[in-house]
Amino acid sequence: MKTEPGKPTQLITKKFGQELHSNFMRYRASIIAKYIKKEDSNAVWFSIEELENYIHYIKTKGEKTGYTVNGIRFYFGVYPEDRKYEDKAGLMTLFLTATGKKNRINTTGIQTFALVREKEDADISTIEPMNYGSIGRPPELTY
Repeated sequence: MKTEPGKPTQLITKKFGQELHSNFMRYRASIIAKYIKKEDSNAVWFSIEELENYIHYIKTKGEKTGYTVNGIRFYFGVYPEDRKYEDKAGLMTLFLTATGKKNRINTTGIQTFALVREKEDADISTIEPMNYGSIGRPPELTY
């Protein structure tokens, strides 16, 4: 029997989502469009299957390479102005990278204490980031 998932604590209302997106369009997108002289992407879409596959991939690769994966960081980026990127050239994107910490194995059998606390959510550079979601461009896509 499957159990119901717990309700995430980070949920927001649709109205607040609309306000956030409207603020982005008003305070960021308009400045970007003026600077780059074209409308930029305003959203990125990944399928559930793509996201689930990436989560499975980073957990598995992390375990194999000695990391405990504890999250995903989302970075903004801009595609190079290169024909090979076709309609995405010069537009903003969002890419994902795994975060976590390196597993430390104590082979001495003696309790040790680290003098410097390791960040729990550092980017894991040995796991490839994920990109190439579908980008949304105004005015067709608004939240």
